[in-house]
Amino acid sequence: MEEVEWWEFDTAAEMAEQAAGDICFVIESAIEAHGGARIAVPGGSTPDPVFRALLEKKVDWSKVTILPTDDRLVPLNDVLSHYCKLESLFGPEGANVVPLVDEGVLDNYREAGRLADERLKELQWPLDLVWLNIGLDGHTAGIFQGPDFDRAITGPRERMAVGVHPSPMPQEAPVDRVTLTAAAVSSARAVMLVVNGHGKREVLEEAIKEGPLSSKPIGRVLAEIDAAVDIFWNP
Repeated sequence: MEEVEWWEFDTAAEMAEQAAGDICFVIESAIEAHGGARIAVPGGSTPDPVFRALLEKKVDWSKVTILPTDDRLVPLNDVLSHYCKLESLFGPEGANVVPLVDEGVLDNYREAGRLADERLKELQWPLDLVWLNIGLDGHTAGIFQGPDFDRAITGPRERMAVGVHPSPMPQEAPVDRVTLTAAAVSSARAVMLVVNGHGKREVLEEAIKEGPLSSKPIGRVLAEIDAAVDIFWNP
């Protein structure tokens, strides 16, 4: 990782507005450079204020492809589905929202990862932006500690997505995942994180300090990135 730049804000609203503005800049620059933008965005509730601010901006969403950084192995219309949320927000605006999950293999996370990888390879790479968040346990995207941690971090560079079985399972959504790999994230033209709270900041700072030796997924992923990383944080 070349460098990390921290942007600190007094309120979540101020942070969301700035993050949305930066995302718009990346999108507009990508459309001007190569006719379209390809971005990956996180799930969970942390992105919601940024999504709201983003939808208030003037964006030609018909030229934007959006994919989740990870998704849960649930039906695409399930309340736990990140794709479902993104489609409901950005689909009506004209964006092309790409699912990671194939509903035919919900009981086989390894096969789900393989099919997601095939689907993603139909896109043009690299992505223009990967927006990450983190959990208090240090996970990022769908990369958790567990039996598939190394596959997601150090697997073949050509692999864009893998299926993962978190261990232990997250209480809020105890299901397997499909996630972008560290290689997919690190190839992006721009990477940003949006972080709330002192606890997550402490986890993130420690992981950055540990670098490639970190036991935290976020530390290992960031260590793979060659570009500068922008971190938006508020208490």
